[in-house]
Amino acid sequence: MKLEKFKGLVAAPFTPMHENGELNLDKIDDYYNLLLENNISGAFINGSTGEGVSMSMEEKKEVTRVWCKKAAESPGVRIINLVGGTSLTDCIELAKYSQENKTDAIAVLAPFYFKPPTVGHLADFIAAIAAAVPEMPVYFYHIPVLSGVNFPMTNLLKEMDEKVPNFAGIKYTHEDFMDFLSCLNYKDGYYDMLWGRDENLLAALALGAEGGVGSTYNYAAPLYYDLIKAFNEGDLKSARKLQQQSIDMIGLLGKYGGIGTGKAFMKYIGLDCGHFRQPVSVMNETDFKNFSKDIETLGMNELFSRLGSQ
Repeated sequence: MKLEKFKGLVAAPFTPMHENGELNLDKIDDYYNLLLENNISGAFINGSTGEGVSMSMEEKKEVTRVWCKKAAESPGVRIINLVGGTSLTDCIELAKYSQENKTDAIAVLAPFYFKPPTVGHLADFIAAIAAAVPEMPVYFYHIPVLSGVNFPMTNLLKEMDEKVPNFAGIKYTHEDFMDFLSCLNYKDGYYDMLWGRDENLLAALALGAEGGVGSTYNYAAPLYYDLIKAFNEGDLKSARKLQQQSIDMIGLLGKYGGIGTGKAFMKYIGLDCGHFRQPVSVMNETDFKNFSKDIETLGMNELFSRLGSQ
């Protein structure tokens, strides 16, 4: 299998919801266009930002189907589908469905209730899913702050060499830069290592990262592409300034309740994706007005993504 690495920014889309918490799949058409118009190279669907762990199997299939249909109609944004983590049979079922709908890749999350005791057990879990879709690139989603599973990813790559011929790489959402660099250098850079922390993308670029997956790329892609451009041109002063703007922007997530604030950012740029499902906190209208005022004080409206029709 020839591996086509993801370059640039891969957004982790929010799943649009109605006020009653049901899926609002009609929004995905505009959502896809937003990503396409802002030069986003991929969409990591059904992930943490996409509330995959809060959705039923049928709901995840519907989200997969609609994103893949749109990508087939208007190519340009490649689709990675997170197929799950706790139930092996469910992961395999969604992996096969992903293949039927022609996603570009799938990703696997570590089992986070009955956790694998060794990296070998984790590799076996991934291998069982990958074997069901042998022609599809398979990624591992490394996010120990949520999964509670934290092995050195260099050790996982060694296991993958022996067990999973269609293993493509790792979405690396952690702060272990030593391990990340070792993964980048493993087998002369064979595997696709996608950085998963938007707030320190610049540091990852300095190590050699060429692609990243993040939630803030949904609504602030121009900021990050300016950052990447400044870095590539050797203008570190500008790159550092842009990274600080990213950090200040991300600080609003903590101020207003965490991950659910991401959907408030989407509403702010003109694409209302509803609220997160319980137990994630949601923002009321008063808080949204205060949140909007805080965004204005950042002085970076020109660095937010916009739909071309707006």
